[in-house]
Amino acid sequence: QVQLVESGGGLVQAGGSLRLSCAASGRTFTMYGMGWFRQAPGKEREFVAAINRSNSSTYYADSVKGRFTISRDNAKNAVYLQMTSLKPEDTAVYYCAARRLVVSTTPGLNDYWGQGTQVTVSS
Repeated sequence: QVQLVESGGGLVQAGGSLRLSCAASGRTFTMYGMGWFRQAPGKEREFVAAINRSNSSTYYADSVKGRFTISRDNAKNAVYLQMTSLKPEDTAVYYCAARRLVVSTTPGLNDYWGQGTQVTVSS
């Protein structure tokens, strides 16, 4: 069982930056691939970024590539999403997700979710 708690969301102007954090419970954090997803009002939840268990491989949605960076600290049971050059279309609730071995880009295939943190980007 893994419990995830996100933090770091807020209101920012276009072009600004935010850093999201996700704290994970449990002693088996390194058994899980971790990822970030987002859901805008009226839209389906979509993949944003993921990182493997050993912090050696990352992958991103095309819409955030070059602007967002995912990282993890296995000693702290935490995963982060550094977001730069934010755009109004990045406005959404951002969710942290975990799945044994590798996070899936299909939301429904992941095992654990946080409660989400709101990110609002004003134009």
